[in-house]
Amino acid sequence: MSEWVLRYDSYEPGQEAVREALCTLGNGYFATRGAGPESRADGVHYPGTYLAGGYNRLVTRVGDRDVENEDLVNFPNWLPLTFRINGGEWFHLDDVDIDEYRAMLDLRQGTFVRRVRFADRDGRTSIVTYRRFVSMADPHVAGLEFTMLPLDWSGRVDVRSTLDADVSNTNVKRYSELANEHLRPPELHAVDDSTVLCTVETSQSRLRVAIAARTDVLGSDAADRVERQIVETDTHIGHDLSVDVQADQPLTVHKIVALTSSRDHASSECGLAARTRVARAPGFDDLLAQHVLAWDRLWRRYRVTIDGSERAAMILNLHIFHMLQTVSPNTVGRDVGVPARGWHGEAYRGHVFWDELFIFPLLNRGTPEITRTMLHYRFRRLPEARAAAAAAGFKGAMFPWQSGSDGREETQVVHLNPKSGRWVPDGSHLQRHVNIAIAYNVWQHYKVTGDRDYMSHEGTQLLLEIAQFLASLATYNRALDRFEIVGVMGPDEYHEGYPDADEPGLANNAYTNLMAVWVLIHALRALRLLSPDRQSELLDQLGISREELDHWEAVSRKMRVVFHDGVISQFEGYEQLDEFDWEGYREKYDDIQRLDRILEAEGDSTDHYRLSKQADVLMLFYLLSSEQIEELFDRLGYPFDDKTTARTIEYYEARTSHGSTLSRVVHSWVLARSDRERSWQFLIEALESDVADIQGGTTGEGIHLGAMAGTVDLVQRSFTGMVLRDDVLSFDPLLPDEIDRLEMRVHYRQHAGLRVEVTRDRLTISSPAAIAGAPPINVGVRGEIVALESGTTRHFAL
Repeated sequence: MSEWVLRYDSYEPGQEAVREALCTLGNGYFATRGAGPESRADGVHYPGTYLAGGYNRLVTRVGDRDVENEDLVNFPNWLPLTFRINGGEWFHLDDVDIDEYRAMLDLRQGTFVRRVRFADRDGRTSIVTYRRFVSMADPHVAGLEFTMLPLDWSGRVDVRSTLDADVSNTNVKRYSELANEHLRPPELHAVDDSTVLCTVETSQSRLRVAIAARTDVLGSDAADRVERQIVETDTHIGHDLSVDVQADQPLTVHKIVALTSSRDHASSECGLAARTRVARAPGFDDLLAQHVLAWDRLWRRYRVTIDGSERAAMILNLHIFHMLQTVSPNTVGRDVGVPARGWHGEAYRGHVFWDELFIFPLLNRGTPEITRTMLHYRFRRLPEARAAAAAAGFKGAMFPWQSGSDGREETQVVHLNPKSGRWVPDGSHLQRHVNIAIAYNVWQHYKVTGDRDYMSHEGTQLLLEIAQFLASLATYNRALDRFEIVGVMGPDEYHEGYPDADEPGLANNAYTNLMAVWVLIHALRALRLLSPDRQSELLDQLGISREELDHWEAVSRKMRVVFHDGVISQFEGYEQLDEFDWEGYREKYDDIQRLDRILEAEGDSTDHYRLSKQADVLMLFYLLSSEQIEELFDRLGYPFDDKTTARTIEYYEARTSHGSTLSRVVHSWVLARSDRERSWQFLIEALESDVADIQGGTTGEGIHLGAMAGTVDLVQRSFTGMVLRDDVLSFDPLLPDEIDRLEMRVHYRQHAGLRVEVTRDRLTISSPAAIAGAPPINVGVRGEIVALESGTTRHFAL
């Protein structure tokens, strides 16, 4: 096994959906799933191509209501390149005898190679190799190489290279009853003897996307002998290339593609831009070399090296790879967020959730400019968030649980349970903690970069408007002399309301309440970062009075937190719920990760039981250090100590089904110091989430980007004990028994590319030459604080 290659040595139709998602190639602008160029969407294969932020709305009549959904659109397929021998059937893997099969995703170079040795129905043996990339160097360009080697025959080969606009959104089976035709009829043009153009437009958002493809036969002899013919239908356009081949003489065809959209910068018209780009593009080999060089630059920033587990190392590389294919330097300056499932499939409709909470830490430490772009996505949608808050009777800005093109709430009021076939109410829009995630991300970005300019222009405003919303969400209970937050859902998602209640929503979710206090505190801190003039300007602009700031201070000191049996209660009344029969359900069902669907199919509900889909209370221990949590409880006047932490972790660890891939990341984190064996097991399970498709089919609908980035962040921060405390970058390393050495690079303040190496007995930190005049940074190791100058190295004994 290589730590740089994801490899499959057999063709397994039942696994193709998962493999196509995992072998997706992208560059932060667009992505294409790892389907074979000869395949079509047929229930086994799904060759989707997605533009970052390319959404469209459709309305479906479901029962007695109209259901409107905004989806990430599946755009025309640029891959099609197949062949036939002597006028026979067009090649398809299912129609030949496969002697050898190998598919390899090269993570270091960003290429996907598939090699098949086969015998056709007439007994002719051939080797076909496909190699492709989606350029990280030029975000609009992709390339596909086809090589055919006849082994025991000579004859005529027809190669068909087309663009296919006969596509719809059918990747997710449970959406099959909903409208899925997002594209108007395509505009198809033959540009010249080797180039074709396909332009489409979405039906509602009027987003235009153009794809131009240039197909060339390599070698002067073959090029001279090839016969070309345009192939066109209402939805396809391309070329048929006919050429005579000889045994043991390879035939190679290159397909260069340019994809552009009407939202591109510095573009007059996307069709013209696509034609121009593909005409100016060099050959496949030159484009590939540029692409590999771009990936090399990224790996220098993002690579995490671990010695001791080659498979874990490979999967970590895979997770970094897919994060950078979703958001990369090519994303900077574009109006896109981070989709929970990447640009790899159609699950969650390409929407943006709170998963950025798990993704941004890695981006902050690698390319903080990307994080700033993602935060700007939220900032641009403040008007919609303000309108949502006002409509619900609150102040400030209330961001949606699911966000897409314009920032309105995209969460549906009903969803389909595939186990029961019933449409059931969905109250997940009540997860107001998404606002906490945005505020937390703003502050963490500032802590890593020290970027006061960002805070002055956007960051502090985001914090203030979210704080204003959370303060207005809190109501005062005179009997308890405490503020409370009611009518919300926590991260758990198994509890939308109280058993048999008429309305959804819970009271005093501990995570929401405590993190709301955190937001209020840090909004006030952010305000103090600004000059007095800028403070006054911003407060006047937002209509926030000094009396309102005093109210925030009061709320941050009197928020209610509920306890039971010496542990933090997930929400008020949690202890009154029934205990769940974990052993019985594990015997009854092979997989109980999605107990919400299981119980609903049985006519029951998770609302009745003390159980969690994923970490809820434990998210506190994931986001905050023990010192920060103790400071919060001390501020609120609640007794809290290490024993309460230990009891709380043990209590909820025993009551979690891990129905979300994020859950194992959090549980691994909170157990990292107290139960290292269990923590490592959770990490391994989290690493395998998509590679092994542990949720039984969901990976084929798109990767789980939060869990992918979260595992890398876990290795970087948990194994090194890296924490940002005030202006000190602190470390307290503790490697798992299974890992002998860890090495990574970190961007901190003006020191980009800090090299951090941890072994069992030593921590080494090296700073490269930083920006001229960059001040030293403070580095702390187990209580010892030193100043690290640029261009110097420090060693610490452990």
